[in-house]
Amino acid sequence: MVAKIIDGKAISQGLQQEIKSIIAPLEDKPSLAVILVGNDPASAVYVRAKAKTCGALGIGSNQHIFNKNITEDSLLALIDELNKDEKVHGILVQLPLPKHLSEEKILAHIAPEKDVDGFHAMNAGWLSMGSSQAIVPCTPMGCRVLIKSVQADLSGKDAVVIGRSNIVGKPMANLLLQENCTVTVAHSRTQNLQDICRNADILVAAVGKSEMITAEYVKPGALVIDVGMNRVLDESTAKGYRLTGDVKFDDVSQKAGYITPVPGGVGPMTIACLMVNTCLCYFKQKHQPVPEGLKRLL
Repeated sequence: MVAKIIDGKAISQGLQQEIKSIIAPLEDKPSLAVILVGNDPASAVYVRAKAKTCGALGIGSNQHIFNKNITEDSLLALIDELNKDEKVHGILVQLPLPKHLSEEKILAHIAPEKDVDGFHAMNAGWLSMGSSQAIVPCTPMGCRVLIKSVQADLSGKDAVVIGRSNIVGKPMANLLLQENCTVTVAHSRTQNLQDICRNADILVAAVGKSEMITAEYVKPGALVIDVGMNRVLDESTAKGYRLTGDVKFDDVSQKAGYITPVPGGVGPMTIACLMVNTCLCYFKQKHQPVPEGLKRLL
C-alpha cells in the first residue's frame, strides 16, 4: 500500500480563493493587527507570510514591530488600543515572546472576539463546550479541513492525537470529539504508545520530535496528519538544514492510506485558517451573518 498525499498547499489555495471572493464585494474590509516582539528570524518570516497573504486576499494588515526590550505594560497598553479600535477586527501576537513577557498574561489581554489565534481562555472554554461562539486555533482547524477533504463523515472513527499542547493537541481532540470520533490524547508519558497508535483510524502527530512516528505506530490504511515542523542539520543542502515532520514520511507512507507531507501539508493550512478567523471576527463584530461560503470552510 502506498498512501495518497493530502495536498495542503492546493487545498489552502482553494480556501483562499473562497475567502477572496467573500471579501471582494465588501466596502469595509476585514483588518488584522500583528504584533512582533524581538528579532527571531523564524517569527519574522511567519509575520511577512501572514502580511503577504492578507494583501493577496484583500484583508487589511497592520504590523506592530518592537525590539525585545519592550516592557509588558507597553505591550498591554497597545493591546488595549487595538481592542478598542473598531477598524481592527483581529489581533495576533506572534509567539514565542521574550522571556520577560508573560505569554499567558499578554494573550489573555486580547479581546476574545478579536482573538484570531483562538488562544484566549474564553475561546478555549467555548471550544471545549462545542459552542459555535468559539474561535478555533488555526492549526487544528486546518487539520480538520485536511481530514475531511478525504473523509467527510468521521463518526465512530478511532482517533489518536499525540501531543497535549493548548495550541494543537487539546483543541484538535475537541474538534475530533465534535465529529463523533472516539479520541485518545497521548503524550510523552503515555505507556505502550505504539500499541495505542496502531488502533487509530486517524493519527495526528503533534509531538515536536523529528520523524518519531514510524510505520510501527500506524494502522494499515490509517489517515495520518503530520503537524510537526522540525529543522534538522544537513550540510548537503544549500541552507544547511532540511525540514522534517514528526512522521517518518518515506516509512509511514508505505503503510498509511492517506498522509500529509512536510512541507506542503498542515503548514499552508495554518495561514489560510488565520484568514478564515479574521473574516469570522469581522462578521461577528459587524453583527452580520456569516456568509455560507465561509461556513463551509469550518
